[in-house]
Amino acid sequence: MRMLRHWFAPSSRRLFPEDSMRRIGAAIAAGEARHSGQLCFAVESRLTFGELLDGRQAREAALAAFAHLGVWDTAANNGVLLYLLLADHRIEIVADRGYDNRVGDERWLAVCESIQQALAAGEAEAAVLGGVAALSEIIAEQFPRVDRGAGGEGNELPDRPVRL
Repeated sequence: MRMLRHWFAPSSRRLFPEDSMRRIGAAIAAGEARHSGQLCFAVESRLTFGELLDGRQAREAALAAFAHLGVWDTAANNGVLLYLLLADHRIEIVADRGYDNRVGDERWLAVCESIQQALAAGEAEAAVLGGVAALSEIIAEQFPRVDRGAGGEGNELPDRPVRL
């Protein structure tokens, strides 16, 4: 059954056309103006046949994307990846170790549940925009904006969403 879901997965380009991706990127940039963390969004339609045979799950794919996109590579270890695997209807949030002992799993899960509800209602772009806003709020609480003149790192990662 999972193989079929991946074979017939919805296209990330259909759910998130270029205009949507630009708006999501702008929302990420606006959120990062309020904090010193780094937020990335990645969407993947399906896993490969080999990944499915190996039993790869959405969390593993999200962790691989976190590494591949360099979200872990920030000076303050404050990167966060919002990852969607469309074929499995999975939302994953991967936060760098700077959030350990600062943000409980229930906060990350609440964001995932909110995104899931909007996706189920057919509102893909609104779901991600809401997720970006909620994550930006969490990040701002933990890593408020640092004035660049006072040693702030600035924008360490691209704001542009990624299709994997």
